[in-house]
Amino acid sequence: MTLPDPTARAKASHYRNSSVSAVSRELPEETAVAMVYNGSTQAVMMATPADLEDFGYGFSLTEGIVDHPDQIASSEVIAHPKGLEVQMWLAEDRAEAISARRRAMAGPVGCGLCGIDSLDQAVRDLPDLSNLGPGLTVAEISGATDALRAWQPLHDRSRAVHAAGFLMPGHGILMAREDVGRHNALDKLIGAMARQGVDAGQGMFVLTSRVSVEMVQKSAMAGCAVLVAVSAPTLHALRLAEQAGITLAAFARGDGFDLFSHPHRLSDRISDVA
Repeated sequence: MTLPDPTARAKASHYRNSSVSAVSRELPEETAVAMVYNGSTQAVMMATPADLEDFGYGFSLTEGIVDHPDQIASSEVIAHPKGLEVQMWLAEDRAEAISARRRAMAGPVGCGLCGIDSLDQAVRDLPDLSNLGPGLTVAEISGATDALRAWQPLHDRSRAVHAAGFLMPGHGILMAREDVGRHNALDKLIGAMARQGVDAGQGMFVLTSRVSVEMVQKSAMAGCAVLVAVSAPTLHALRLAEQAGITLAAFARGDGFDLFSHPHRLSDRISDVA
């Protein structure tokens, strides 16, 4: 079987100003995607059927199933009538990690922690990134979400997917990935970067979504010390960012942003705050 297209057109009736007309809208596909390690399914998520090998690598890294992309010996995407499988074969020394991080995440894309086995997994320890990360300017953070717009072809077609991009100071956005799930988009980006040998510590993640706990966890696990988002963080996500040494900027929309944690990376920060 071939993989489904990430978008398809659907007919609708458009109502406006007391009139109705027939329209055709391009909508994003949402497909069940299973993460399969050494023949055993560890997670099932609803996702956009694109960049799925990147998704598999990123998910494996951010969930602690592997510590390095080389620990995934091989991978392939298999289509089934009811969904897709990302089949990955791991090095023998990672076998124990499969049972330690076993998940069953079938459910809505908005809930990144659905189905984990214990509270310890929900509040797991994160690396301390306080001494890592690039120097930044106010202009780079302010313009980050606008720069990401040029990397969102699925959003332009459907208006219904999130994006996560990687911006390196002085170079702009280097790459981005899209998905109906905000955490899926970030996993895809992290996987693509790992497969291409791009160091997450040299730049910032830019998100089109709110900042949830899992977005901070995934950023920390990837070694990215700067997180810029168009929407707000949750209080728990902010506490985690503070603890992990992550510079968190939110409400970034072209002409400004709110900086919530670790301002030491800003080279031109304003000292007098009203």
